[in-house]
Amino acid sequence: MTPLRIAIAGAGLIGRAHAQRIRESGDCTLAAYADPSPDAAALAAESGVPLYTGLAELLEKERPDGVILATPNALHVPGALLCLAAGVPVLVEKPVADTLDDAQRLVEAADRTQVPVLVGHHRRHSAILEQAVDTVRSGALGQLVAVTASATFVKPDSYFTDGPWRAQPGGGPILINLVHEIDNLRALVGDIVEVQAFASRATRGHPVEDTVAINLRFANGALGTFMLSDCAASPRSWEQTAGENKRYDHHADEDCYVIAGTHGSLEVPTMRLRQYAGERSWWAPLGTRRLHLPDVDPLQRQLAHFCQVIRGEATPRVTAAEARKTLQATLAVAEAARTKRAVVVR
Repeated sequence: MTPLRIAIAGAGLIGRAHAQRIRESGDCTLAAYADPSPDAAALAAESGVPLYTGLAELLEKERPDGVILATPNALHVPGALLCLAAGVPVLVEKPVADTLDDAQRLVEAADRTQVPVLVGHHRRHSAILEQAVDTVRSGALGQLVAVTASATFVKPDSYFTDGPWRAQPGGGPILINLVHEIDNLRALVGDIVEVQAFASRATRGHPVEDTVAINLRFANGALGTFMLSDCAASPRSWEQTAGENKRYDHHADEDCYVIAGTHGSLEVPTMRLRQYAGERSWWAPLGTRRLHLPDVDPLQRQLAHFCQVIRGEATPRVTAAEARKTLQATLAVAEAARTKRAVVVR
């Protein structure tokens, strides 16, 4: 089978991560980059592919089989719309858009053109998340009651100097990081219907938040709490506990989620499943066993899935419409933090 030609728009951190997976893949090859930054020229030369300053020119001259959009958030929808107009399947990095209206424009364009759109919530391709979702859906925990979760970590100063947009509204941890966590929780627990939040920028002093405390109400009646911070010296984040991305410091004994039901609980990503063998009581033994998982790279699995989508062998695991729901709940957290009021997610 002839390898697919995939172009990347955006030669930053996540764009380079996608390029690495393309180099390691037998399904596809890197066709070109689109990026106006000076650093992109060296990267394109190193990869031996053409560089274009704009996506429109790339689409016209290269006609790739697919495009990965790894651009700043505000450029996701404009870039995706260019791909759809050209009839080229696109993998859009998360968040799918900055606003719900823009996300809806993409949803409608995907429906109208029937060109595939896959949104890069790559943890949906994680063996850990897949096993956790299967365990919850099996009924092993009983009726879901409570979720405690966190994403607490420290981003280095270079993260903001290399990408100054990350220190501005729309680039803080709510839209960059929490959107992943909300998507995970929606997959694990169900739709979120109400949120409360307190945000602070007291540590970094950027125009955007650095720490957020969040309460969540799910459609099934379960309640949740979430602590988010990009300046807290703690390993209780997905990246540092899951061990899926080897670049991060790994703490295999820590969990970032605990999902508790009436009959048991699941700790993620250590995958410790705790269940009562008999009477449900805090005086009764709560047995523990660990679920074992394969060691896989979610970004590599996502790329393989994107190739299947391009070839018409699969439908997108995360559509624009599904990603819009995640964005809606994420933006509700931002609104709740701004207004200091509970926000209903409709």
